[in-house]
Amino acid sequence: MQKLLACKVHIGTKNLDYHMTPYIWKRRDDGIYLMNLGKTWEKLMLAARVIVAVENAADVVAISARTFGQRAVLKYAKATGCKSVTGRFTPGTFTNQIQKRFMEPRRARGSFANIPTIAFCDTDSPLEYVDVAIPCNNKGRLSIGIMYWLLAREVQRMRGVIDRQTPWDVMPDLYFYVDPEEADAREAERAAAAAAAATAANASAEAEAAYAETAVPAATEAPEWAAGAEQPGWPGEAGAFQLDSQAPDSWADDGAAW
Repeated sequence: MQKLLACKVHIGTKNLDYHMTPYIWKRRDDGIYLMNLGKTWEKLMLAARVIVAVENAADVVAISARTFGQRAVLKYAKATGCKSVTGRFTPGTFTNQIQKRFMEPRRARGSFANIPTIAFCDTDSPLEYVDVAIPCNNKGRLSIGIMYWLLAREVQRMRGVIDRQTPWDVMPDLYFYVDPEEADAREAERAAAAAAAATAANASAEAEAAYAETAVPAATEAPEWAAGAEQPGWPGEAGAFQLDSQAPDSWADDGAAW
């Protein structure tokens, strides 16, 4: 539910089709209709059950003519194994067998050629020829992406591909439309940040190398002035200090020697 709210799935339009009235929660002061997300979730589960009922996944076709939904449709088709149609829908795709891309699906998302149809419907969407209407914001980039992501996840769960207790490892961001100009700008920013980091690392390495060259080396040899001097050693060694053999045995006996 938090994902739906964050992606503004419940935000409708200022216009309302009378068929969408049961899915409306309330109307804001600015005239925007808000949809009931509980109804959205119920219809999403119903749509997933309808799709899972088809034995052959390739008999389902996902269609999106809107730019914001084309990436989501391709991701959904890859995840569920169905066919996809992006861009302008060619009339006769489901009826004219002469066409190169002729399809004969059992479930479709966007046709009325005597085929059960599931559709994402906004507050102003007409529901003629729609068998399962999922109330949601079908104009927003994030809303379309999250709805396809949720539908793909539920289809995978109902088929037993993924466990319901385990989070799906596919991120919703993969279903969101990305503007090519924004993608290029982000890539340029990443490249600039990487170049700046590499420049800083090189400068630090050069500074460390320069410091190592100018540092005073540690003395490893004795100084020249001490080359000829005798070094004291341990008792018994050559050059070591020896005790005086004439020292008295008792200091008390010969205290005058001092």
